[in-house]
Amino acid sequence: MPGIGVTNRVFILGNPAKPEVPPAMENLKRFIADHAHLAGAELSLHGRRAVEAGADYVIVLGGDGTLLSVARSMGIDQIPLIGVNFGKLGFLTQFSVDQVEKHLPGILAGGARIAERTMFQVRIEHADGQEGYEGLCINDCVLHAGPPFRIVCLSLELNGRKLTKVCGDGMIICTPTGSTAQNLSAGGPLLMADVHAMVVTPLGPHSLSHRPIVVDSESEITVQAKQVNAGSVALIDGQLQCPIREGDRIHVVTSKHRWRFVRNPRRQKWHNLVTKLRWGQPAPPGTI
Repeated sequence: MPGIGVTNRVFILGNPAKPEVPPAMENLKRFIADHAHLAGAELSLHGRRAVEAGADYVIVLGGDGTLLSVARSMGIDQIPLIGVNFGKLGFLTQFSVDQVEKHLPGILAGGARIAERTMFQVRIEHADGQEGYEGLCINDCVLHAGPPFRIVCLSLELNGRKLTKVCGDGMIICTPTGSTAQNLSAGGPLLMADVHAMVVTPLGPHSLSHRPIVVDSESEITVQAKQVNAGSVALIDGQLQCPIREGDRIHVVTSKHRWRFVRNPRRQKWHNLVTKLRWGQPAPPGTI
C-alpha cells in the first residue's frame, strides 16, 4: 500500500540515449509505487507530458543536458525536477539512484529544498521577415561565428541604446545558472545562482577593451548581426541551433517564470564549485 506522499503525483522521464537508464527506470517505478502515485514514465525528454499528466514532481534520469531539455520543454508550466545523474559532471542532476530512493519519502512529505532559477526568453527577428526562434533558454544563448570561422561583428544594445560593437568569435549571454558553463570557459564571471543578473561575455574579442559585463535582470539585451558567416548560429543551451544572418536581431530578456529543481539535502550551496570544478583547490598530486 502506498504510504507517505500518496497524494503526490510523480512522473519519470529518462534519456533514451543512455543504456543504463531503462533498467534504472523500471526499478524506480516499483519504488515509487510504495510512496506516491506514479503519473507516468517515459524514455523521452518531453516535459509537456508530465505537465499534461498533472505531475507534482518529475524525476529526470540523465545528465545536466537532459535536465535542461526537460525544463525548457515544459515551457511556462514549470514542475520541480529531481535530477538523477547518469552523465559526467552532475552539476544540476544532484542525486544518484540510491540517494533519490533515500530522500524521496522526505521530499514527498514536504521536506523538499526547491531551487528556483532564472530563465531567459529569447526571440530571433530575421531581417527578411521570416519567423525565427522564440522560446525559453535555461543556461545560455551563444552567438557563434560558425564556419568558415571568420571574424563576426555583433552590435550590442542595452535597453534600446547602442552600447558597443564586438568583433571576434561571437558572444555569450547567460543566466546565473549558465555562468558555470561556456561562460566560465571563456573567462566570464561566476554568479551565485540566486543573483538577479545577466552576463554578457565576448568570445575571442579582437580588442583589448572588451570584457565580460554583468547587468541587472530587468535589462533587455539586443544583438544585431552586422557581419556573420554562412554557418553562424545562435546556440540555445548548447542544444538548439538557430541560423543567424546579417541584419538579424536577437532579443534576450529575463522570463517572468522560473524553472525549479529539488536540491540534494546533503549538498551545501558551494558544493558543486568546490567538489565538481575544484574551485580554490590545489591540483591533485602528480598532475603538474
